[in-house]
Amino acid sequence: MPKLEGKIIVVTGAGSGIGLGTAHILAQAGASVVLADRFGDKAERGAADIREKGGAAIAVEADVAIEDQVRAMIDTAVSEFGGLDALHNNAALVDPEVLAGDVSILDLDPALYERVLRVNLVGYALGAKHAVPHIIRRGGGAIINTGSVTGVSGEHVRAMYGSSKAGVIGLSRNIAVQFGKDGVRCVSISPGLIMTPALEKGIPKDEIQRLISHMLLPRAGQPEDIGNLSAFLISDAGSYITGVDIPVDGGLVAHWPTFADERAARRAAERSNDNITGGIA
Repeated sequence: MPKLEGKIIVVTGAGSGIGLGTAHILAQAGASVVLADRFGDKAERGAADIREKGGAAIAVEADVAIEDQVRAMIDTAVSEFGGLDALHNNAALVDPEVLAGDVSILDLDPALYERVLRVNLVGYALGAKHAVPHIIRRGGGAIINTGSVTGVSGEHVRAMYGSSKAGVIGLSRNIAVQFGKDGVRCVSISPGLIMTPALEKGIPKDEIQRLISHMLLPRAGQPEDIGNLSAFLISDAGSYITGVDIPVDGGLVAHWPTFADERAARRAAERSNDNITGGIA
C-alpha cells in the first residue's frame, strides 16, 4: 500500500459508496482524512469508524454545490490538521428521483440538468478553487476527480449524468495544465460498475450480471478499487502522473462492442464440440 503518512486529504461524497471506501483506504495508508458529505450523519459514522480502527479522521457536513460550504470544508481541514495535501472530489447527484428524470434528451428538464451540473461539475471546480492555494503552500499535491466511463462512452439513458462526467474529465486536464508548474497534479478516475449500496439497490441482479458479461474481468468493482488508485496517485509513487483520465472498469470500455456476443458464441461452439467428441466411440 502507498505511504501517506503526514498527508492531509479531503474526500467529498464520503458518507457512502466510493467516497467512504476511498476515505478508509487513505486512512489505512496513514493520511489524516476529512470526510465531507451533504449528509453529515453519514460522514460522521464513517469518520468514527476510521478513528475506531486507529486512523485520523473528522467529518464535515458540506454540499459541494454551495461555495460557502466548500470553502468551510477546506478551511476545516486546514484548521484541524494544519494544511492540505490533496482533495478527492467524489460527490455526485445520484438520488433515485434525479436518475429517474435522466432518461432522454427529448424529455430534458433544464432545471434538473442545472442541478446535476452544479453538483457533479461546478462542485468539483469549487473544490479545486479553494483547495489549490493550500496545496501549493504545502509544496504541491494532487486533485483527484471521480469521472465515469459514462463520460467517455454514451448510454441510451443518463445523458445529464454522462455529460457532467465528461465535463469532469475535461476540467481535470485544465486544472493539471493551470497548476502543474506550481506542483499541483490533477487526475480523473473513471469507474465502471462499482458495487456501492446505492447501485445494489437500484439495479436488478440480472442486469448486473449482464454488465459483468461485457467486462474483461469476471467481477464487478468495489469502492476500494477506486480508493487504492486514489492513494497511489496522491502518494509520492504517483508524483509523475497528471492530466490524464484513468478508467477503473474491469475492461468494460477496452474492447469491441461485440465482445460479449462473440465470447458467448465461442463458448457455445466449444461445448458443442465437446459433446460431439464425447459421443465418439
